[in-house]
Amino acid sequence: MEVRSAASPPAPPVGISSELEVRIRKRFPNPEGSFLLNVHFRALAGFTILFGASGAGKTTLLDCIAGLTDPDEGRIVVGGDAVYDSDSKANLPAWKRGIGYVLQDLALFPHLTAEQNVSYGLRRLSQSDRQTRSREMLSAFRIDHLRDRRPAQISGGERQRVALARALVIEPRAVLLDEPLIALDRPTKSLILADLRRWNQQSRIPILFVTHSGEEVFALGEEVIVLEAGKIVAQGQPKDVMHAPRSETVAQLSGFENIFDATVVAGNENRGTMTCRIGTGSLTLETPLVAMEAGARLRVGIRAGDILLATENPHGLSARNVVAGTIQALEQRHGIVSAVIDCRGTSLEVHLTLAAREALGLTPGKSVWVIVKTHSCHLLGG
Repeated sequence: MEVRSAASPPAPPVGISSELEVRIRKRFPNPEGSFLLNVHFRALAGFTILFGASGAGKTTLLDCIAGLTDPDEGRIVVGGDAVYDSDSKANLPAWKRGIGYVLQDLALFPHLTAEQNVSYGLRRLSQSDRQTRSREMLSAFRIDHLRDRRPAQISGGERQRVALARALVIEPRAVLLDEPLIALDRPTKSLILADLRRWNQQSRIPILFVTHSGEEVFALGEEVIVLEAGKIVAQGQPKDVMHAPRSETVAQLSGFENIFDATVVAGNENRGTMTCRIGTGSLTLETPLVAMEAGARLRVGIRAGDILLATENPHGLSARNVVAGTIQALEQRHGIVSAVIDCRGTSLEVHLTLAAREALGLTPGKSVWVIVKTHSCHLLGG
């Protein structure tokens, strides 16, 4: 992709409140009975990441905000104006809401050039103003040199830039992005994210960004909202929501490779820990102390990258959990090695560097010691 210096993006309209507030309910029939989307949140200027598993209701939520789907009840306020309100019967059509929306499939017009696609939403302006605005936005996203080409004549990353430029050129009061970078390679994705961040630093409007990628959450998100089965199960800054998850759903999405059933064996109040039996085997781990009686059941999550391995029984460590185990399998993945370790009848996944595998001489069947810090054991709700 040719990289050119980017022009400053058009400024947002003066005097518009940079806030999106959503409080809606929407029920859908499905084979299991019904699905209820029931959310209430406020998104301020900047990036709000909408995170959740497939089927959690993310795209349905965006469609309701955009005006493509009607909620059953509730209220949607964009830039200080109610675009939907079931009490007052307000329901602006999508084209009047001032919301930019980029779908997963981009929905570019194949018979139009990049410039014509971008200027499509500016039909009420004069030809001169349409050209000026669209070329400013094409330049801001580094694709001014592609303005005369049709979507089939440019790359996937360039098509994505055209779709973003088209959504933003109308000077929207809010932007909805439904997994816009899902099909792109990492270098292309990084460049587009940088341009999008730069554009929003000047425009400062709410951008609701749907993703399955934890990497994108931390690259863009100032706030993250986690949806599960149509409900918000976590909300806050990414470092708080993703690094110390309280929900098992959040833990799975945040990359916790090891999630186990556990039973409290004993509380160790003098040490600030409790002992938990993991799974159905004989493995026990010390975890952070919570108010639970012996015999209580819970779930424990441990990131594969938070576990250390040793080939000799280590001594003098602050870590409370040092357990003997045997390597069951080794698999190289994208520059790391995933090791499966059997520890007293429980399998743990551990991530290592290639250099660590070679230095330790790790092979299937080799005996090792697994080292887990107490606070790497995250206690999860349902």
